[in-house]
Amino acid sequence: MVNDETMNESVHTVETESEARLHAIVHGRVQGVNFRYYTICTAQQLGLTGWVANRRDGTVETVAEGPRAALSEFHEFLHHGPPSAVVQHVDVKWETPTGTFQQFRVRYS
Repeated sequence: MVNDETMNESVHTVETESEARLHAIVHGRVQGVNFRYYTICTAQQLGLTGWVANRRDGTVETVAEGPRAALSEFHEFLHHGPPSAVVQHVDVKWETPTGTFQQFRVRYS
């Protein structure tokens, strides 16, 4: 027989496994086209936490944490970005979430 304590542990494990962290660098014409703004809006709509930043080399870097399904949608957004962007390619790493973010924001260097 399964007691309530064991049942809660199983549910918690499933929830933890569905959380993930996406670290991406977006290449192309992605600065000066409101990429960060659209990235924040998309992340907030999906309930993600993390940050987005312009890099000196002309790319945009982002780290997002949340449910794996929401991160998959976010990943898809990064491949096209806002209407004025021209995304050439996206480097992505899937990582273990740290839970350190409270919101999604612009990060300045």
